[in-house]
Amino acid sequence: MKKSTRQTKESAIHFQQMLGQKTFATKIAETISVGKKVVDTMNQEIGKMLVEAILLMDRENISGPDYAPKGDVYKWAHQPGSVFIGDQKVKISRPRLRGPEREIEIPSYEKLKERGQFSEELVTKILAGMSGRRYEETVVDAANAFGVSASSVSRHFAEATGKQLKAFLERDLSKFKPFAILMDTVHRGGAAFITALGISTEGKKMILGFWEGATENNEICQALLADLEDRGLVLSAKVIFVTDGGKGLIKCLRDKFGKKLLLQRCTIHKDRNLQKHIAKKHRKRIHRLFREALGQAKYEDAVKGLEALEKELLEINISAARSLKEALPELLTLHRLGITGDLYKALHTTNGIENLFSSVRHREHNVKNYNPIYKGKHRKGKISQRWLAAVFIKAEENFRTVKGFEKIKSVVARIAKIQNESIDKNNKLAA
Repeated sequence: MKKSTRQTKESAIHFQQMLGQKTFATKIAETISVGKKVVDTMNQEIGKMLVEAILLMDRENISGPDYAPKGDVYKWAHQPGSVFIGDQKVKISRPRLRGPEREIEIPSYEKLKERGQFSEELVTKILAGMSGRRYEETVVDAANAFGVSASSVSRHFAEATGKQLKAFLERDLSKFKPFAILMDTVHRGGAAFITALGISTEGKKMILGFWEGATENNEICQALLADLEDRGLVLSAKVIFVTDGGKGLIKCLRDKFGKKLLLQRCTIHKDRNLQKHIAKKHRKRIHRLFREALGQAKYEDAVKGLEALEKELLEINISAARSLKEALPELLTLHRLGITGDLYKALHTTNGIENLFSSVRHREHNVKNYNPIYKGKHRKGKISQRWLAAVFIKAEENFRTVKGFEKIKSVVARIAKIQNESIDKNNKLAA
């Protein structure tokens, strides 16, 4: 007999001994008819039995066995208690200890009744789309589980997300070496949240931070960048910034970095913008010409393609032509830096941060009111900020290294060379 088979059979025997032959047979019959819910209930029952066994062992470890008690410490009956098993608060029988002067707490019980893990489980489920008001319906064994009413769930969620918000807003960025930063704005509850998503020189992604304002503007962008620098992020003209073309963001970046700014305008946003300017009969052709120009590997060829497109647009719509001309240099920043392939795909649009915002909207569909401001421990801050931090932290768990990251080092070296040549040229002209 295989070792794994023997262990499985031994496990079945142990379960029979714990639950009793009759109960075990009943559970098998219920599983056949009802399915997974019975297994979940059994897990909770086994978890409860395990917890009570741990408490008894912990008590005996402190007091000593019955035949050899330790000093003035002695066992002192049981009383009803509760612990958190997974994401449920469950009633148990709690063993007690008595010392010379007062009751002695059992360490394992104090740990198991902490609600922090319970709160984290709630955050996971609520971000997955579960309504707090319906959480009580998901309790596997309502007879033994309690403390999961809508108001209780709300308090736990506020506590957990309050902690997450504080940690998110204060986390150290000094070890993150930015290669590129995608910036965009998500609008929620009547407010605008300018958000920065960083890509490191190793190709790792990280949500660097957000800043709330009434609208997307220069001042809010400045506040966000100042916050990132206060937390240790080193921002320089060697970092590539990717935006959707918002004037407030671009003005802020130009004011900070001047002519050295490496700004890549989102090609998808510009394409959509051009489509809105022109009549439907021209859209397919203009879209094709735009994509063909950007598809050129060499910078010079891409410039010629966009300049030819500008001439085409002058015959169709002068405003569309002016819109293209205004953004032309910043549409080709990656071309100028020699970035191609997968790395180009990751940086020529703001899709990386747009996908993040889609996750925010999807996970927040149960939010009905963004306005209340919670007071008290771990509950300061608007719901909108707590939700945003919670979703961002959850989203980061699924981040992957950017494709084409192997080329980042050579691009960084190329950027340094270009900027050094520019400095030398300016010095010669000044002389």
